Amino acid sequence: MQQRKRITMHDHAAEAALFRRRAMFTFICVVILLLTLVGNLYHLQITSYKDYATRSNDNRIRVVPLPPSRGLIYDRNGKLLAENQPFYSLEVIPEKVKDMGTMLNELNKVIPLSDDERQNFTEALKFHRRFKPLTLKSHLTEQELAAFSVNQYRFDGVSIEAGLNRYYPYGELLTHVLGYVGRINNRDQKALELSGDWPDYAATNDIGKQGVEKFYESLLHGKPGHLEEEVNNLGRHIRTLKVEAPEPGQDIYLTIDLALQQKAMELLAGRRGSIVAIDPRDGGILAMASSPSYDPNQFVHGISAKAYSDLLNSRSRPLINRATQGQYAPASTVKPFLALMGLEDGIVNEKTRVWDPGFWQIPGVERKYRDWKRWGHGWVDVYGAIINSCDTYFYDLAYKSGVDRISSFMDQFGFGENTGVDIYEESPGNMPSRDWKRLRYNQPWYIGDTISVGIGQGYWTTTPLQLATAVTILANKGRRLPPHLLKSIKDSTSMIDSPVEEHAPLELKNPHHWEVIADAMRQTALKSRFSDASYSAAMKTGTGQVFSVAEDAKYDADTIDEHLRDNALIVAYAPFENPKIVLTVILENAGWGGQNAGPVARAMMDEYLLRDKWELTHAQP
Repeated sequence: MQQRKRITMHDHAAEAALFRRRAMFTFICVVILLLTLVGNLYHLQITSYKDYATRSNDNRIRVVPLPPSRGLIYDRNGKLLAENQPFYSLEVIPEKVKDMGTMLNELNKVIPLSDDERQNFTEALKFHRRFKPLTLKSHLTEQELAAFSVNQYRFDGVSIEAGLNRYYPYGELLTHVLGYVGRINNRDQKALELSGDWPDYAATNDIGKQGVEKFYESLLHGKPGHLEEEVNNLGRHIRTLKVEAPEPGQDIYLTIDLALQQKAMELLAGRRGSIVAIDPRDGGILAMASSPSYDPNQFVHGISAKAYSDLLNSRSRPLINRATQGQYAPASTVKPFLALMGLEDGIVNEKTRVWDPGFWQIPGVERKYRDWKRWGHGWVDVYGAIINSCDTYFYDLAYKSGVDRISSFMDQFGFGENTGVDIYEESPGNMPSRDWKRLRYNQPWYIGDTISVGIGQGYWTTTPLQLATAVTILANKGRRLPPHLLKSIKDSTSMIDSPVEEHAPLELKNPHHWEVIADAMRQTALKSRFSDASYSAAMKTGTGQVFSVAEDAKYDADTIDEHLRDNALIVAYAPFENPKIVLTVILENAGWGGQNAGPVARAMMDEYLLRDKWELTHAQP
């Protein structure tokens, strides 16, 4: 029997309900999606508008930092010591050059390009945007500048751009005072980041490396400006929107007297040594010469490895600032200080006399400590001891005083400590003591060590600036002014004098002792190089041993190596009644102090004190 087909019956009500549920679910999903879209649009357009607007502007607007011009440096009389000079470089925009190789070959015929310059340019080109200029050759000479200017029409995409570089017009004359600027290296960058100053160097490649340039970097550098320019999505310049000019560095005036500095370097020419001159009225450094020196301009442009190696390995050590880093035995120049100590502590008085047969011996010891005058000076008091530089008198004084007393008294004059001068390159020298020797050598202090210290030898070392600072205290009869190089700062409206922080004075129990030492030094000058000077002066010479001579041996400069010969020293101040200049001269391996350093000191004093008189005499009618 044939089976009949089953008929399916639809429940329209159920289907309608299912449709309504599905439609409602779909509608709700659409509404949720629309609300999400509206919420996101609100977030983008309203809530985060500023953030995204800033991001958009960052893509559209490029901020280019503008370097500030570095502050200038002048001497005390307004003579320019460090300036900013324009330099010219050859710039190439790669996309405007059809054939780079041909262009470089043709350009080489006009301006010679070294192999290094071409190689560096080619390597940099691989990682450089083609529409931005790239330096091919920097610091063009005037001849190169003129040659390219005439032929510029032949080189599409090649142009000359100008910039500013530090320049020291007096070259090696002031290197150890001014220092120099050089490229910022990783160590400089880390230091700037730690101090929080790194953003100020966004447009700057150079920073002060030594001397005044480094110490007053914060004043000289200035603040960068910026330029806002509109760019397209490829970073190409469209237009300039805003320019905020940089704030130039402040100009500074130093206490240095350029003419006196020139005289000092002239007198040191061909010699190793240092000359320091200080104005005792305010502690300003008038001259600070160190010889030999070097030209700081070569560091500004980037010194070659060979040139730097030659400076570094030179036996004369031109990189060392002898005025603040050279450590020398002060020799007899410290005898006035020792005599002052003896008077002040009651070990001797003005009338105390010591017999000098040409040597001195520690009681009970056979060894003889020789006086420089082999037949001796006879009976010597404090005046004669200073005037004739009697070693025997000071051997005896040192023996009676002891090293602890000597060290403690000399600390008051700054021996063994940094002077605090406003450059970083400074050594403290050494004022020996019992504790120092134990720490340094793990050895006890011997009485023989004290005897050597009594004539400024042995472990006692000082720098020329430190010695000049100590003599300034003598000249000022206890007034203590720290040496400094900064005289004033010039801002946009006025000149601001640099304040001098005077230290507490050195007060003696008997102020008359200042007069005793001063009178002895004045008599020394009258019997020496200043006997015919038109001004009064006070002085003390010294001859510093570089190596020890055996007790019975005779020193003969002609038979020993030049670097082992005695150093010549002198300290002086003038005018005696109202000192205007304090001077220290140290000539390495020059021999007898009075004979060799004396004429240098006299020439320096004449230059400074007689300058006005000479100018009046030679003035045009």
